[in-house]
Amino acid sequence: MARAENKKAAPTATRLAADIARILRQHAKLTQENLGKKIGYTGSAISAMETGAQPPSEEMLLGLEEVLGQGLGIFKEAVKYIQLDRYPRQFADFALIEMKALTLCSYQTMVVHGMFQTEEYARALIDGGFPPLIESRVDELVEARMARKALLDREPTALIELVLDEAVLRRDIGNPGIMHRQMRALNEYAERRNVTIQVLPLNCGLRGEHAGDRGPLTLLETVDHEHLTYLEPQDEGMLISDPAKVSTYSHRYAKIRAQALGPDESMALTSIVHESSSVR
Repeated sequence: MARAENKKAAPTATRLAADIARILRQHAKLTQENLGKKIGYTGSAISAMETGAQPPSEEMLLGLEEVLGQGLGIFKEAVKYIQLDRYPRQFADFALIEMKALTLCSYQTMVVHGMFQTEEYARALIDGGFPPLIESRVDELVEARMARKALLDREPTALIELVLDEAVLRRDIGNPGIMHRQMRALNEYAERRNVTIQVLPLNCGLRGEHAGDRGPLTLLETVDHEHLTYLEPQDEGMLISDPAKVSTYSHRYAKIRAQALGPDESMALTSIVHESSSVR
């Protein structure tokens, strides 16, 4: 059985959901074993959830909603907040804003933007980082990253733009097969009406200027039409709301986008890299 001290280390949303589940279970006069049988889990799994030793999965939360939720939607609403608990601390605040964004514009220089990563690309990237992470934490981070894709299909529709430095396409992550499938996925995402993907070519600087030489950045418009900039240097998250600074970053992004290949040319280049990955 999970120890009580594990609960103290659990993130806030996980602890709150666990306490609510325990209180409602006891109110319903159900043992952990009884509740587990009703929703397809063992009593020990319910115990681990209630102590915070093991965060509940989305499936478990929906099961709790059906048996204990009393039609209030408590556990269904908890899904997104527990999902945020899985993100790195420096990213969690931005993740909550990102999932509600009206527009998202991003320039990436090192790797494919997280929202557009395939699961195997994300796993290779996260598992290969430093310092090394235990397998369960890698699983949590991959699951959380895949959950960000919800913005692509959300209603109302979000407008999403992505500019990738060409080096991102040519930087191998995992193995050639993973890269081949990641390039194919980028082409598929680019076919969506609410998504624009462009590539900033490696020879951009030969034109005499390179607006993207200061690194990646993300611009976002909130539901309240507030414009924000998010920067993430070396595991540090910086959310910038100062209008003057956001304006500067917006102008820089606009110049990066203007220097990039057009959407059709970009996808043609991605297809070339895609094919080269398939024969390596």
